[in-house]
Amino acid sequence: MIISHKNLRTLTKEIVTAAGSIGDEPQLVSDNLVEANLAGHDSHGIGMLPRYVASVQTGELIPNQHATIVVDHGAMVTIDGGAGYGQVIGTESMDIAIDRARKHGVCVMTIRRSFHLGRIGAWGERCAASGLLSMHHVNVVGHPGLVAPYRGSDARFATNPYCCTLPATATSPSVVLDMATSVIAHGKVRVAKNKGELLPDGVLLDGKGQPTNNPQAMFDSPPGAIQTFGTYKGYGLALINELLAGVFSGGGTCRPETEHGSDTILNNMFSVIIDPERLVDREFIHTETDATIAHIKASPPLVDEEPVLIPGDPERASNEARRQSGIPIDEESWRLFVQSGLSVGVSQDRINALATS
Repeated sequence: MIISHKNLRTLTKEIVTAAGSIGDEPQLVSDNLVEANLAGHDSHGIGMLPRYVASVQTGELIPNQHATIVVDHGAMVTIDGGAGYGQVIGTESMDIAIDRARKHGVCVMTIRRSFHLGRIGAWGERCAASGLLSMHHVNVVGHPGLVAPYRGSDARFATNPYCCTLPATATSPSVVLDMATSVIAHGKVRVAKNKGELLPDGVLLDGKGQPTNNPQAMFDSPPGAIQTFGTYKGYGLALINELLAGVFSGGGTCRPETEHGSDTILNNMFSVIIDPERLVDREFIHTETDATIAHIKASPPLVDEEPVLIPGDPERASNEARRQSGIPIDEESWRLFVQSGLSVGVSQDRINALATS
């Protein structure tokens, strides 16, 4: 089915409200999830909502929490999310970090115990919109591992995303590198399963450590594992993210003794936010950035209809297209989304009205 982003925002907001959120929280959660769908990252869009609702119902996700500063050294700060919605904790934490970076030139911020922070690129984009550079290293605790280490046969950590963003110039859009350190994000495995699609070679191992193309392997018992991208390179970055985010936030790392339940997604994040004009003047930054991007994008494409892109281009193109044509949602993802709404008291009639208008 296809639904407009406006109606999807409204429906998501109503479900989050019915699950117990008040104030700005329902809007922040709704906007973050739907913006991920608009960007083409359905893995981090409204398909996450059933898991959020289930975690609220089990007490693993606590509505109406706020970012709490627990360590404060000016340019260095640690924030505890209290297992609250990552969309709230992330927004409040980034605003603190942006303010500190403007004041000190740089801010090193760690977040611990936030429920799922959503698409990490959203936080990098928030920094870039303020004219700041940013780097974000993320790990996950609370649920069993999802990703196998290089040369390993079972999962030992999560998809541990990395994000780096550079602000826009007068002529070039912001550069937004946002990626899982696994070949694909776990949410993309879920989307493939829901669509009944197979995955490419080199993505998954089954519960016996053997290669498989069937996304169902991740949901079997014993579960399979996603592989890291680029063999030892993705593994190395995943391990760095695990340690930077898990150790230096105080939030812990992904091990059996830190598991809570299969629906729990507690994120820790290690971020560095920099005011670039404390290093180099704006004119040089813009001139060099524009010249470099132009030089790279001028490379003749291997396939005529597939020109060279910079990180962030695919998301911008998807956003423009989906705002006009609507957001596609596969049948199984929609069924689970509707089920989550019904479970907290949103009526089928209300869901149908927004889905078909």
